[in-house]
Amino acid sequence: MATTVADIARCMEAIAPAQLAEDWDNVGLQIGQGDWPVQKVWVALDPTHAVIKAAAARGVDMLVTHHPLILRPLSRLDPSDPTGAIIAHALENRIAIFVAHTNLDAASGGVNDLLCQRIGINPFGPMQDISKREFYKFVVYVPREHEARVLEALIACSVGVIGNYSDCTFRAEGVGTFRPKDAAKPFSGSIGQLTHVDETRIEALVPSSELPRILEHVRRAHPYDEMAFDVLPTVAPGRDIGIGRVGELQKPMTLDSFSLKVARALKLPSVRVAGASELMVVRVAVCSGSGSSLMPAFLSSGAQAYISGDLKYHDARTAEAAGVGLIDVGHFASEHIVIEALTKRMKGPLGKNHPDVSVAAYRKESEPFRRIGDND
Repeated sequence: MATTVADIARCMEAIAPAQLAEDWDNVGLQIGQGDWPVQKVWVALDPTHAVIKAAAARGVDMLVTHHPLILRPLSRLDPSDPTGAIIAHALENRIAIFVAHTNLDAASGGVNDLLCQRIGINPFGPMQDISKREFYKFVVYVPREHEARVLEALIACSVGVIGNYSDCTFRAEGVGTFRPKDAAKPFSGSIGQLTHVDETRIEALVPSSELPRILEHVRRAHPYDEMAFDVLPTVAPGRDIGIGRVGELQKPMTLDSFSLKVARALKLPSVRVAGASELMVVRVAVCSGSGSSLMPAFLSSGAQAYISGDLKYHDARTAEAAGVGLIDVGHFASEHIVIEALTKRMKGPLGKNHPDVSVAAYRKESEPFRRIGDND
C-alpha cells in the first residue's frame, strides 16, 4: 500500500504530539490532503518560496517545517502576495506542508533538548511547565460495530499524550439502554421501546482547549443523533513537559567563557551577551527561537544565564538589574539544529514501516541577517 500524507503525519505526531503546542500556535497539516501519496519528504526550518520551488524541482511530495506557513487565519488567498504565492505553488505541484512548531520545542528530544545537548547543559525540567494544564478525560459510548470508526476519529485529534506516548486510549465493553421519545430519530430501536445495545466505552485524555474540536470531530463519526459522552476534569500524568529547559553545567564558568563555549558549539562567529563578564554560571535556562516572553520564567528559575534568540534591549537592562546574564544566539541558530536531528528521527519508523519513502534535510537555508561593519 502506498504511503500517504496521513502516514507521515502520524509519524510526526509520535515525535511531537500536537497537544504540546501553545494555544496560539497552528501546527499539523496546513497544505494538502491526508490521502495524497508520498514518496519523497523534505525537512526544513521555514516554508519559504525558495524552499517550495526547490522542492517542486526535485519532485518532493511533502515538506515538514518547524515554522508555520499559516499562523493566523487568512482573510483572503491572493497568489500575488507572498503567502498566497507559496500556497499556490505548493498546490500546483501537489506538495503537502506539515508543521511542528512549539510542540517540537516542548517535546522530549525536541529543539530545546537538542540545544542543551549541543551546548553541554544537563536539563532537569522545562522553564514553563505545561503538564499542569487543564485536561479532561473524554469518554464516549459507541455501538460495537462502529467502534473502529469512532476510535479512528478520536486518534486523528491527537489525544491521549502521556509522557513519550501518544494515542493512549482505553476501551471496555458493556450494554447501553435507551428509550427513544416521539421526536427522536434513533439509529436503532423503536419509538417508545426500551432498547439494549452492545456498546464500547472509549476514553482518552484531551486538553481542555481542544475539547470543542474533538467533540465536533467525534460527533461526525458517531452513528447516534444524540451521542452519549462524559467529560471528567483531571490532571495530565507523566513527567514535566513544557517550553524551554533549565539545566546545569558540569562545572561553573564565567559568563564570558560560557558565551564563547556557546558560540563555538553553535558554530557562530559571535553572540550577543548582557551581564557582568565575571558572573559565575552553573544553572542555565534555554529557550529556542524567540525567548523574550519567557524572561519572567527565567528570572524565577534560579538560573544565572539565559540562552535564547530575539532578546530585546529592555530584557538586557532587566538582566543587568537582576545580576544575571543573557546570551542571544539568534533565532535561526537556536532552531536550525533540529532539522538534521528530526530527519534522522523520521527515518527510523518510516524506514521500517514505509520503506518506499525517502526523507532528507533541506540544507540550503541560512541565517537571514548579514553583519556589515568595519571588519568587512
